[in-house]
Amino acid sequence: MFETVSILAFLATFAIIAVHWIATPTGGSRNVIQGSVHVLSLLLIEQKSSLLGAVKKLVYLLAVLSFLVLAITGFYPVLVKGKHISGFGMMIHATFAPVFALCMAFLAITWAGANRFTAEDCPWMSRVLRRVTRLQVAVDDRPCRCSLALYKAAFWLLLFLSLPLILSIVISMFHLLGTPWQHATLAMHRWVGMVFVIVAIIHTYLAIRLRMANAI
Repeated sequence: MFETVSILAFLATFAIIAVHWIATPTGGSRNVIQGSVHVLSLLLIEQKSSLLGAVKKLVYLLAVLSFLVLAITGFYPVLVKGKHISGFGMMIHATFAPVFALCMAFLAITWAGANRFTAEDCPWMSRVLRRVTRLQVAVDDRPCRCSLALYKAAFWLLLFLSLPLILSIVISMFHLLGTPWQHATLAMHRWVGMVFVIVAIIHTYLAIRLRMANAI
């Protein structure tokens, strides 16, 4: 069941992203080659970046690398070979897992301020609050920045999902709760991992779109 649901969920995610990319172009006259070069340039550290900015970018790149390794080693045996992760793949997975956890903790601290929600992200919310509560809430008539709001929501959702993702595998290593609970925590780790990967893909896609549109 997990294999089927995962494959369908990943295919649906990529299909939705492809449709959204075609239906809502970012603007500009970039062709495919120019767009690809621009996306790759987003991985570089800008010369005007401060020391903290450079460290944040390096940690982010390390988190992306760790995420790719964990996703491949975790899902490839299950979805392609129909087997559980084991052997050399398990060693690689276990090596990059703490690196990814530390990177997520660092990004949670350093990116939290930039990803806080503001009234400008969803101006319609102020109109709803004013109508429902009858309070004198300032109304903002500017259009909703939905992509930026979804980008921030994806960031916070990733942080929220990282807790059960990490704790489930840590708890399964101990025999405190017995064998049935070990199987339950391993199952939780797989399902939460699937959702985490989907949200990470969406977050990366929105980040690329916003950077191409110079919105972040």
